[in-house]
Amino acid sequence: MARAPLARPTDAPPIAHVTPAASAPPETGGAVEAEPLSSPEERPSHVAIIMDGNRRWARERGLGEIDGHAAGVEAIRALLRHVVRRGVPVLSLYAFSRENWARSDDEVTGLFGLLEQAIRSETAELKRQGVRVRLLGRLDELPHETRRSIGAALAETAGGERLQLNVAFNYAGRTELVDAVRRLVASGVPPERIDEQAISDALYTAGLPDPDLVIRTGGEQRLSNFLIWQSAYAELYVCETLWPDFGSDAFDAALAEFARRTRRYGR
Repeated sequence: MARAPLARPTDAPPIAHVTPAASAPPETGGAVEAEPLSSPEERPSHVAIIMDGNRRWARERGLGEIDGHAAGVEAIRALLRHVVRRGVPVLSLYAFSRENWARSDDEVTGLFGLLEQAIRSETAELKRQGVRVRLLGRLDELPHETRRSIGAALAETAGGERLQLNVAFNYAGRTELVDAVRRLVASGVPPERIDEQAISDALYTAGLPDPDLVIRTGGEQRLSNFLIWQSAYAELYVCETLWPDFGSDAFDAALAEFARRTRRYGR
């Protein structure tokens, strides 16, 4: 007796073709050796990084917390040039979460100043490299002077076409979803027309591909409320390296690991 076709949700993904199971990569027994990517298929279109470890890095050296954050900014400068060379089109960096407001006034004010100074001082170099900068988060909650200064600098990078750099500042994934729902409600979208695409189009990252690879430095193994909708099928890569020490070799190791993985998307 023939079995009736399975009733699938209307928004379920198409049935995948059956393919032979891929063989597991050999055990390396040690650190991954970074290698240049051999083809565009092995290159993630969007890499997101949770930059963790600035404060631990500073404490290990007997420095103040703001010194650790300053070292983290220097790491961003160096890494951006390498990301452009690697041809990754979108990079998202988790710079300041809304939960970070719980830190001391001195640290929060220092972080605002570092962001403002870094973007302003690097605007010319970002333009030269073809980097377009976008800030993700509730920017209206930032001090007025910070918003004004950063906004002017960001406008100058609008023509960048080699790398889309997203800086998540005063950002939280759940807050982003709340804001997306509010946006949909305010626009009058009827409930039956709200689907995954409608929500994606209402997020801060509208128009950008979802992350293929999420890197977390510092050894912790959690997303910490970062791009939680967009990272549903991202590959996760955690390394022990503290963010100020994360350089081009560490980035290449993450890309090499990504290239070895088989992505199934639940199929």
